Amino acid sequence: MGVKRTFVCKWIVVPLVLVVIAGAIFGIIRNKVHPSPIPSLPLIPPVPVVADDTDLGKALTTSLKFLQVQKSGKLVNNKIAWRGDSALNDGKEAQIDLSKGMYDAGDHIKFGFPMAFTATILSWSILEYGDYLSNTGNLEPALDGLRWITDYLVSAHPSSDVLYFQVGDPVEDHKCWERPETMTEKRPLLYINKTNPGSDVAGETAAALAAASLVFRSTDATYSSTLLSHSKELFTFADSNRGIYSETFPDLQMYYNSSGYKDELLWAASWLYHATSDQIYLTYVVQNGKAFAGYGDPSYFSWDDKRAGTQVLLSRVNFFSSGSLTNNISSGLQNYRNTAERVMCAIVPGSPVSTIDRTEGGLLWIQQWNSLQHSVAGSFLAVLFSDYMNSTQTHDILCNGTNFLPNDLRDFALSQASYILGNNPIKMSYLVGYGSKYPQQVHHRGASIPADENPSCTDQTWLLSPDPNPNIATGALVGGPSLNDTYDDVRTNALQGEPTTYSSALFTGLLSGLVSGSSVVTSFT
Repeated sequence: MGVKRTFVCKWIVVPLVLVVIAGAIFGIIRNKVHPSPIPSLPLIPPVPVVADDTDLGKALTTSLKFLQVQKSGKLVNNKIAWRGDSALNDGKEAQIDLSKGMYDAGDHIKFGFPMAFTATILSWSILEYGDYLSNTGNLEPALDGLRWITDYLVSAHPSSDVLYFQVGDPVEDHKCWERPETMTEKRPLLYINKTNPGSDVAGETAAALAAASLVFRSTDATYSSTLLSHSKELFTFADSNRGIYSETFPDLQMYYNSSGYKDELLWAASWLYHATSDQIYLTYVVQNGKAFAGYGDPSYFSWDDKRAGTQVLLSRVNFFSSGSLTNNISSGLQNYRNTAERVMCAIVPGSPVSTIDRTEGGLLWIQQWNSLQHSVAGSFLAVLFSDYMNSTQTHDILCNGTNFLPNDLRDFALSQASYILGNNPIKMSYLVGYGSKYPQQVHHRGASIPADENPSCTDQTWLLSPDPNPNIATGALVGGPSLNDTYDDVRTNALQGEPTTYSSALFTGLLSGLVSGSSVVTSFT
């Protein structure tokens, strides 16, 4: 696995110079977007449900299988023939069980920051589109994958002011090319506490557990209560002991470097409000919104930057609950919604302020590493926002004088999903296991090594093999194309060929929204 990098992306007035780092080009050209009030226009009918013959439903079922591929620990009802038990001793040195959870990507590290984000996105998708998932047989695997992560996150929080956020040494792990079932290298633990803070990772974990507590509330009230209790403790811990985890542990800046923690605090408080209905959390996001840059400039949603996600999530409250809130709270939430609209204006094609960060084939393209992540994240938010608009009969948003309907947002999201699933210049699906043509040499250790082989750590036979992977990592969403819409299907090409659990979760959410219709529940509780 290569180096992971993060970028705080904002639209600005003038183009910036493209920065070239380690051979990868990361474009950061932005346009400034201005909020405008939504005019009072006639009501519009809801958008029709996307027909099954689009194969989005099949893609959704396929996408969810990657959660099974990535599982660590003692596997129960294992559905992946080439996977087996692994990392059973994770956490033993601290006398806790960290054997569950999921491997981050094509490697065998458990990075708690993106793993928690994966759980938050899975929960959000289930809460919004659970009925459709249930009706199509996709709810059970979604819940199973989610609980596999939340069980791990609960175990990783053994006391109120301690959170274990990483298992494994990425430097040592990345020297090896072996199956997780046979790995023998040491797997050290990293944790944050009061003297070694990490408000970002603690905040994201609090968000994940609050969101998941809503998912399990009706089926397992005791477990839901446990998740919510941990979430509250983690939020208090994160807010009271502020710091950036990758500054506390600078060696991690080469992997999942955090740009800050303020967005995670707002994100966690937003989810805690949904989980508790406690106005103290809404007051927190309103009082800290300006100081924490929670609204104002639009930004790209990612495992690192939660601002756009928070803006859409709080827009939900503004759409559905504004009449029951105080004027001060309603006014504060409107600021978040205004910025969410600016995000929509910046990504929807045809907007006067739409970003130019796209490939000729039409894909929203921000950076070379894991290039699909921003497309699926932005599209997921677009589907959610369009559904909030339809559910409240909100006619349109105004982008510098041009009106855009909910259909326009959904059309954009559908175009991105369609590109990913094969409607692109090279006519290849970037979702492994979907369609007749998809990547054959995915950068994934377990998929590239036959189940009956036991190579040593440094044996690169299977990494360098010219043959297709012997195992199919079904549901993996690979990194994605270059800016010129090309893809080099070579196993050593981690830049384009490595899948991640968080991108898969976002794609699952996007597909769930596209196939389930154009309306959502007014409340998660």
